[in-house]
Amino acid sequence: MNINIETGLLDAAQYIASPNQDSRSGEQATDLIVLHNISLPPAQFEDNWVPKLFTNTLPADQDPYFESICELKVSSHLYIRRNGEIFQFVPFHQRAWHAGVSCYQDKTGCNDFSIGIELEGTDDIAYEKIQYDVLAETLKTLTAAYADLKKERITGHCDIAPGRKTDPGESFDWKKLKQLLNIRDFECV
Repeated sequence: MNINIETGLLDAAQYIASPNQDSRSGEQATDLIVLHNISLPPAQFEDNWVPKLFTNTLPADQDPYFESICELKVSSHLYIRRNGEIFQFVPFHQRAWHAGVSCYQDKTGCNDFSIGIELEGTDDIAYEKIQYDVLAETLKTLTAAYADLKKERITGHCDIAPGRKTDPGESFDWKKLKQLLNIRDFECV
């Protein structure tokens, strides 16, 4: 697994460009990774609806839930499916629209300085072993490619948007991820 620094793309990922991205603002270093979960419709897996959401092509008439979200303009850098397949929607040097109103260690607007990774899942259904393995390998690749990223600066969407977001949820095993990354702990929020 490698990253092309010029293009900002991960070679192990299928790239589908999202229109929901822009240039990062200011001179802030990209030094945070935010973990999320997503499934469309909720708690249903193995469909291709998430790429459609991130590319603004989600059909409102395919599921009642889609009517309420099909107009959202959101994206993430990466999406790891339950089978370990990786999709990339935004190059790492660009700003993906994944965090919304957010704050990490007194810095607001986390989209400006973070990489967003979505895991196919829910707050209360256990993630697959292969997702943890692929996530860990991806995180190691990211932190090796970008000097400002550290394995200890990984957080959940719930931690940067408390009260508003709950993902990656109680089902996410932070201890397992720490073991795979061979670190003692993550930095405090």
